[in-house]
Amino acid sequence: MSVLVAVPDRPEGIAALAAGAAEAQLLETDLIVVNLGLKPLDTSSLPTEVQVKVIERVGRSDRDPTEAVLDEIRDHDVARLVIGIKRRTPVGKAILGSISQRLLLESPVPVVAVKMREGADS
Repeated sequence: MSVLVAVPDRPEGIAALAAGAAEAQLLETDLIVVNLGLKPLDTSSLPTEVQVKVIERVGRSDRDPTEAVLDEIRDHDVARLVIGIKRRTPVGKAILGSISQRLLLESPVPVVAVKMREGADS
């Protein structure tokens, strides 16, 4: 069973990547990285003892990132999903959809949500 981490091109994605690697080490398994960003992902800072497979989001450029992650969970033997989250105002939560929120609600496997430290995204 693998650990899968969803990595958007934002600071919370980098935090999720580090936490995903730690989770894979803890479970003594490999790490599947779904790159939700538009540029190649740098995995050189990950521990060398963790086997890493990077999956680029494929399909139409407007493909729903949540569906891309859920498809990869279904296509692989995944034990856990790791995502990064950031603080949102109550109005932001009510008005804006959130990839992280949808993954928390729709993931068929347990989710580890990594919260950004105060001021870490500034």
